[in-house]
Amino acid sequence: MTRTVLAVGAHIGDMDLTAGPTLAKLVLEGANATIIALTPGERGHPRMTPSEYKVQKIAEGEAFATAIGADFIVLDHSDGFLPDTDDVATELAAIIREKQPDTLITHWKHSIHRDHEHAAKLTERARFLAGLPMDPTEEVEGARHSVRTFLHAENWEDMEGFQPTLYVPIPDEAFYRWISAIRRQAFARGETYGFRYIDYYTALMTTRGCLAGYPRACAFHSTPTPEITKLGP
Repeated sequence: MTRTVLAVGAHIGDMDLTAGPTLAKLVLEGANATIIALTPGERGHPRMTPSEYKVQKIAEGEAFATAIGADFIVLDHSDGFLPDTDDVATELAAIIREKQPDTLITHWKHSIHRDHEHAAKLTERARFLAGLPMDPTEEVEGARHSVRTFLHAENWEDMEGFQPTLYVPIPDEAFYRWISAIRRQAFARGETYGFRYIDYYTALMTTRGCLAGYPRACAFHSTPTPEITKLGP
């Protein structure tokens, strides 16, 4: 059976940075991957209007997904105002029912960014809703689906209480596919607020690789997973 993974971020670029290397690895191994952004992240540029940057962000998100071999979905919620409601969770649950993933990846539940915290809660709620039986009168499309694996990605803005329980080794081919793709995003290159995202996450992969016994690795928190696991040879 082909593996299917959904990575759910608050903004375009969130999962590209944190889960992107892992998605690239899984796609190279034959998996189906979809990146979902709950908002475009349109308020993240200090010199462009939100409407202008929204167009650029969507183009960058599409280009990144294509470059690593993933699908891409962006929902039209407002950056900075992502609501933690059942309406949004139901919208996401419909995608889960359609895609039938065995793995969900999202933010850690504690963050300096409220949108990130809401994205984590919405994804967990959507996972629950996707598995509920529904009557035809409730107008919920797709067959019910239970997601086996729920992972929180490591993000520099989401570090409060984050403890890795899963290390995913990132081989060279996946790493270079990811870094070529992420360089197409202006914010990742440091052109918005100056943070060196690509340098940070490249160094983080090396650091996690040292701890896990691989040249490079990405760290995740698995819910629930009582002990550290290594995914790979």
